[in-house]
Amino acid sequence: MKIKILILSLFLGGASFAQNSIAEKEFKNIEDKVIEWRRDFHEHPELSNREFETAEKIAAHLNSLGIETKKGIAKTGVVGILKGNNPGKTVALRADIDALPVTEKNDLPFKSEVKTEFLGSKTGVMHACGHDTHIAILMGVAKILSENKDKINGTVKFIFQPAEEGPPPGEEGGAKLMIKEGVLKNPDVDAIFGLHINAATPVGTIKYKPEGTMAAVERFVINVQGKQAHGSAPWSGVDPILISAKIIDGLQTIISRNAELTESASVITVGKITSGVRFNIIPETAEMIGTVRTLDPANKELILKRMNEMVPAIAKAYGGDATIEFQNNTAITFNDPELTKQMLPTLKKVAGAENINLMKATTGGEDFSFFQEEIPGFYFFLGGMPLNAEATRHHTPDFFIDESGLLLGVKTMTQLTLDYLNQS
Repeated sequence: MKIKILILSLFLGGASFAQNSIAEKEFKNIEDKVIEWRRDFHEHPELSNREFETAEKIAAHLNSLGIETKKGIAKTGVVGILKGNNPGKTVALRADIDALPVTEKNDLPFKSEVKTEFLGSKTGVMHACGHDTHIAILMGVAKILSENKDKINGTVKFIFQPAEEGPPPGEEGGAKLMIKEGVLKNPDVDAIFGLHINAATPVGTIKYKPEGTMAAVERFVINVQGKQAHGSAPWSGVDPILISAKIIDGLQTIISRNAELTESASVITVGKITSGVRFNIIPETAEMIGTVRTLDPANKELILKRMNEMVPAIAKAYGGDATIEFQNNTAITFNDPELTKQMLPTLKKVAGAENINLMKATTGGEDFSFFQEEIPGFYFFLGGMPLNAEATRHHTPDFFIDESGLLLGVKTMTQLTLDYLNQS
């Protein structure tokens, strides 16, 4: 009897696996189209909150598949809702769609020649972080799943998100605004998946990490008030440049003396200082702009608390005044441990266990993290570096992706969706 039950169990498990998988031929048939879509988006990039043509192309594609489509979410976002033939939970798949103010140097037939003005400076526009590949991959997933609704136990929500790189000054945008406008509701999303192509990860491989994967990013602005004086008589004034130097030095002691770095890494960087107009005048004010990167919520709170205490205190010690303001750019990209454990076999099944690598946390930021604050999420990195070639850097004019890695992205996101809904 036990043997019969075991055989039946194996039979049903095999049948379930077969019903929950897509034929390899279906993926291969769509590969050329995914690459074609990617090249079109690469050649016609648009900046954050200005992705008008990009959004129209995405919406037209979803509509052609018979997927319920909504436009204009968070200004230029597009959302598609695909209901499977069987009831179940709702899973969301997210792709970011904006480009960067970077002038491309690559010699490609689909090289971006787009020019614009950004914050008062003339610049090129380029998909220098791979968002064009993310769009194309998710469009491919949408096509595959729309043709296999009989395998879907529940609902799939396709989220094409604008302004991941940050909205223009004075505007709202990105994941925060999509959440505010209800993108995770109607139907309520139970879990969300996202990927990022990586130019330093070999094609055919995937990197992931449970829990804190990318950093929370805080932008800060410090304004120092001194007293103007002649450069030959510093004792008659209060030097805001000197105070700024002392503040910068003091901030680094928070990392070296207050943050428990054995638990998680943290970074405080001052990236810009503005002060003064002439070599022999001690100015009245100074402004510093920088960033804080943290991978642990408790450590983040500690660092921000110490910065708020330290900045005005140092200024006062040297006879001046200083204020500090923070702007939260991203939360911690936190992969839900249980969801990560649940979906790891899918990654291994699709890419091969030898091609799945555990990664260290990175101090880069990703606003996918705001979705993960609301619901369980899993975010991973897809290899885009050509084999036997040097890696290129993201956000640079030379950024380059090997398009042969896109198909693995389509397969992985498709199978994550089916397996999650089937297991749920």
